[in-house]
Amino acid sequence: MFYLTTAIDYTNGSPHIGHAYEKVLADVITRYRRLRGDEAFFLTGVDQHGQKVQQTAEKEGVSPETFVRRTTRKFIDLWEKLGVQYDGWAETTDQRHKDCVQAILSMLKDQGHLYKSAHSGHYSVRQEQFLSDRDRDASGNFGPEWGEVVVIEEENWYFKLSEHTTWLTGYLEATPDAVLPAFRKAELLNALERNSGTDLCISRPKERLHWGIELPFDPDYVTYVWFDALINYVSFAGYLATPDAGLPDFSRLWTTDERPVHILGKDILVPAHGIYWLCMLHAMGFSNEDMPRLLVHGWWNIRGEKMSKSIGNSVDPNELADTFGVAALRYYLVRDIVTGKDSDFDVERLVMLYNTELANELGNLCNRALNMSQRFTGGVLQRGGAFTEDDLALQTSLTLATAAYRNAMDEFDVAKGLEALGRHVVHCNGYTERMKPWELNKNPEKKDRLASVLYHLTESVAHATVLLSPVLPHAAIQLAAQLNLPSLVHLKLSDLRWGLLPNGHHIGIPMPVFPKIVLDAVTENPKS
Repeated sequence: MFYLTTAIDYTNGSPHIGHAYEKVLADVITRYRRLRGDEAFFLTGVDQHGQKVQQTAEKEGVSPETFVRRTTRKFIDLWEKLGVQYDGWAETTDQRHKDCVQAILSMLKDQGHLYKSAHSGHYSVRQEQFLSDRDRDASGNFGPEWGEVVVIEEENWYFKLSEHTTWLTGYLEATPDAVLPAFRKAELLNALERNSGTDLCISRPKERLHWGIELPFDPDYVTYVWFDALINYVSFAGYLATPDAGLPDFSRLWTTDERPVHILGKDILVPAHGIYWLCMLHAMGFSNEDMPRLLVHGWWNIRGEKMSKSIGNSVDPNELADTFGVAALRYYLVRDIVTGKDSDFDVERLVMLYNTELANELGNLCNRALNMSQRFTGGVLQRGGAFTEDDLALQTSLTLATAAYRNAMDEFDVAKGLEALGRHVVHCNGYTERMKPWELNKNPEKKDRLASVLYHLTESVAHATVLLSPVLPHAAIQLAAQLNLPSLVHLKLSDLRWGLLPNGHHIGIPMPVFPKIVLDAVTENPKS
């Protein structure tokens, strides 16, 4: 079983392009793993507790319950629009999650991993955490990333994080795929070295924060939002759940044969996922072999600057989907960013990539193959005579492209996988120009050769349909219907071999699947 999760989205705002990228990436990876023949389970959801939610709800004059319910709906609606299909949905106000969090807290307290202590220090209201001198910049100030910083003196519960950091350093150094891509691990190890002696405050007094999960052993406190939110990865996977809870079998999802993958942004690798979460799992008794892999993605920037609503350069994925179409947005999000690195969001590149690689290259191949087959052979495919060197070269191109696609997708590099598919599409269009089926059709003695050329082109469309299906599932269904072979979208990678289209097969009526985007007809710069 392949178990994939994304970082759950904080319900203190609206979904932005980073949320959309993360969910589409996870959806594509999950669909690909099923195409590979694996069982897969994709969990995502929303993080609904915390001080910022409580404060925003108070400002709007509504209860936190009402506020998070309303905000959660925005996320669900966007995932439905973008075709993101998840198997499990996490909401941290779910009673089953609360029960799991409280059970873990009780277990850790009983085992001596938690203690209560008074503390006076600087507190970041934005990040909802206490700061130390290590968080100051070179001038000795707390940078703007921390937002408002206040001095708080209070008694709280602490997790003995410092007792697990030596283990964590050794685990990371000994496990090549603990953090992907590999260069992100160096950042985590550097952060560990700087913060190795620090424990984690895991509670907030109810007099300051009531919107959270109550500590089962101290009702005057609720748990820190990260100690709540991170647990969703196990709570909604069935950890400590009763058989009648309606949750998955944890032992099937969380296996050492295929360690889970958590997808998250680089901004929450340190300290939340890379330090807090792994140390929490270690304290809970998870072995090195049980640790999840952390797949860390970069940011979408605008002209090198991180998107932010506060400076007015954020982009609304809802409006992008409405303006350019879901297919164009899904394709762009996973085609123009290398997993792990940052990328500059550019509407013109969205249009260029869609028009060039889908409308012009793949769309041209599909339209030519299907239209000419309808016009020249009545929509009936015949394999023709012996294969020429050009035919064999096209088949080799497809074999190499499929292998490169699989290698890239196995490494979660969707952009590279699409590049591999694109290379074969370009080869096919070059083959068409060289073979000139429109000229062959003029010569009755070339009918067998014409049939063979059209078969090679249409067979390549069938393979492209299968390989494209994780990224553009709706387009794949449309192409399969035009090929009159709807079963294509149910094939596995192991089914891909030359001859998907049987001899004498009748194709359907071709229709453009990738209509070209004309900027004059759309809003060039979607509103923030």
